[in-house]
Amino acid sequence: MATERRTSAGRGIEERRAARRDALLAAGVDLLGAGDGAAVGVRAVCRAAALTERYFYESFSDRDEFVRAVYDHVGRQAQEALVGALGSPRSPGERAAAAVTAFVELMVDHPARGRILLLAPLTEPALGGQGLELAPAFVLLVHEQLSHITDPDERQMTAVGLVGALTSLFIGLLDGTITAPRDRFVAHCVTLLAAAGQRGG
Repeated sequence: MATERRTSAGRGIEERRAARRDALLAAGVDLLGAGDGAAVGVRAVCRAAALTERYFYESFSDRDEFVRAVYDHVGRQAQEALVGALGSPRSPGERAAAAVTAFVELMVDHPARGRILLLAPLTEPALGGQGLELAPAFVLLVHEQLSHITDPDERQMTAVGLVGALTSLFIGLLDGTITAPRDRFVAHCVTLLAAAGQRGG
């Protein structure tokens, strides 16, 4: 019975630690993704999460590790959204529309996430090169949709080019240089993917 109580208490401790880490990450998303470029300092994060610095250092060794964890957290959400959208059997055009719509919902309906994924690597020293590390995963997802391109080199170059073009479009939407309505923006992105998917190789 004593062993059972200790095991139960251990689970409780781990669950509370995980909950605190989640609260810190949520605060980090708000701060790192703020449109006004809010500073992401340890104290600011702790204030936003209503936790003491002791609990920050329980999960993260320093501020840079925390910033990278926030970026990875949002990156995983983006990948899961795309994988989910592409998972069900549909025509290539329907898959492209589903993928773009899922990305719009994640990045544009929640602009803080979009800024973290697409803009923060350009301005945050702790994320130097981080965007480049995540890019291959998105290239692979697009690559898998280009089944009509049989030449492997052409298929890879097309996938890389599409990811670059889509990234620039989403950055433009987030920073206000693109002001097209959402439905037109989605339709344009889908047209890019569909046109590439219909190419031969």
